[in-house]
Amino acid sequence: MSVREYKSGRSPLLGQSNNSLVMLIAVNALIFVLLNFLKIVYFLSYSDNITAAEFFQKQILDWFTLPAATEKLITRPWTIFVYMFSHLSIWALLSTLLWLWGFGFILQDLTGNKKIFPIYIYGGFAGAVCFLLSVNLIPALHQSINLSPSLIGGGAAVMAIAVATTSLAPDYRIFPMINGGIPLWVLTLIFVAIDYATIASSSGGYAIAHLAGGVIGFIFIRQLRRGNDWSDWMNNFVNWFNDLFNPEKKLIKKFDKEKLENRSTQKTTDLTQQRVDELLDKINDKGYQMLTDEEKEFLKKASKEELK
Repeated sequence: MSVREYKSGRSPLLGQSNNSLVMLIAVNALIFVLLNFLKIVYFLSYSDNITAAEFFQKQILDWFTLPAATEKLITRPWTIFVYMFSHLSIWALLSTLLWLWGFGFILQDLTGNKKIFPIYIYGGFAGAVCFLLSVNLIPALHQSINLSPSLIGGGAAVMAIAVATTSLAPDYRIFPMINGGIPLWVLTLIFVAIDYATIASSSGGYAIAHLAGGVIGFIFIRQLRRGNDWSDWMNNFVNWFNDLFNPEKKLIKKFDKEKLENRSTQKTTDLTQQRVDELLDKINDKGYQMLTDEEKEFLKKASKEELK
């Protein structure tokens, strides 16, 4: 399908409260600020930096990162989602937000505001699952449990958004002032190259996690083209949850529904009266005997309803 088929026509503005891209960036930035604020507190509380780092790791950071060891994961299962929003290094955060903004802006421009957050979650979750499976089941990577015992950052989630955007519109042009624009697939190739240059050398588990994120992004768009929108249930759940704490919204929906029903009833009444008038004109012109059985039955029902 072409880009035009998915063009939303209503690009979310930066100032809108429901802009999913801005919300994702804000959550990543806030958790980064929180972690580093606590890190500073720990380093100011101990004279020994090694001790401070050790306590910060055990008491704070371990609650935000995805552990490779399954026995640790069982004690903090929420990390399978929290890790994808957590960054400790400023360079890791800037890298994530830069690529998230670049691909996410294009994705929202093409599909609207309700796809980017589900794709981010799907990509991060797929990356977490494949990271755990790879480091625990592949002998060559099992040693990484000791060398790199946890997964942190939105790399897999952003990879899902990058691949999803490219799968949706590989010929989408960026920087149109440069020789007519650069195809989106070129930007994706650069992103993948930089990403793998920084992660593949340190841990194969990280590379597999990011690769899994890319695969889920591709599958998401493939299913979307087939009419299967994997984001529907997530968006419906969010709307339901918001309605629980927003009774005014329920009243507005109820009012809108009643208004729509009244309009529908009025429209039906108008159409019925118009048909009755047409049949009466036909009787005047040609006589009652020229009506069909269906028309006679319609007049009979209409007269009974009017008598009531």
